[in-house]
Amino acid sequence: MTFKTNFMNNRRDFNKTAIAATVGTAVMPTNLFDNFGGNSIRAFGVQLFTFMFQMGKDPKGTLKRVAELGYTEIESAFSGNEGFYGMATKDFKAYIADLGIQWRSHHVLGAPFKLPEGMEMPKNADGSDLVIPKTLNLKENMQQLVDQVAESGVSYAVCSSIPVDTIEETKHAIEILNRSHEAFKKVGVELGFHNHKWEFVDNNGQKPYDLLLSETELVMELDVAWSIQGGADPIALIDANPGRFPLWHVKDFAEDGETVVSVGTGKIDYEEIFKHAEKAGLKQFYVEHDMPKDGFESIATSHAHLSKFI
Repeated sequence: MTFKTNFMNNRRDFNKTAIAATVGTAVMPTNLFDNFGGNSIRAFGVQLFTFMFQMGKDPKGTLKRVAELGYTEIESAFSGNEGFYGMATKDFKAYIADLGIQWRSHHVLGAPFKLPEGMEMPKNADGSDLVIPKTLNLKENMQQLVDQVAESGVSYAVCSSIPVDTIEETKHAIEILNRSHEAFKKVGVELGFHNHKWEFVDNNGQKPYDLLLSETELVMELDVAWSIQGGADPIALIDANPGRFPLWHVKDFAEDGETVVSVGTGKIDYEEIFKHAEKAGLKQFYVEHDMPKDGFESIATSHAHLSKFI
């Protein structure tokens, strides 16, 4: 399977220089967008949740910096502002196109946000409480979200979270997702599901993630790090469900297993995991860092590490 990149060599050279300058002594390899393991991986992407607050205050400046750091694909996330980060859809599309950025997918909530049982709300990088803004969700605003995503022109809408604390909640989630899947299909958009760790919690012999795999036809956006923290083996998941994971989230955890860190500075062996990209059906991966102190430094560090083998 071959995936084409669509930017010019002079932009590639500029991006390598920008990243190297940001991370200091990083040496950029020549195979940044070449074939890996017999499969050509699409250009580097970033999930904009990494810049949740910057995108709320200065979306244009943030996106410009992201492009300068070598990222040519984005996955958008929910925003407390109207439209897409305070911009009308056509204006957002035009701006990122001028930056050479492709907009591949968008995160949507499955239902009103509910913190899973036993979980505490994560803190912002400055130690303040994280506040999730009220936003549209598939349970209450499905058609509005379908129309919004269709106008954006992205290929994938991805459910970023939905309550699955109990088997009853999981079955209700599956009903919502299957209904939404059919609605998105009508406008030519694939609906996917993004995991955290709690979908892998055993509940009376059943795991929500297993039910989501078996009782929906959704594509799965594999958050590699969260799956590992939930006790799953991402390679085993891929082997058992080939072609089901066209989208990945790529972040790392420190040795304590709790602290999110830049890729390559933690304990996850991404070089080994990326060897299974073709079997997974990988089309796009997104670097992500939840609540980083310096998101730009983090994605530059992650880019430099991943570029050694992608």
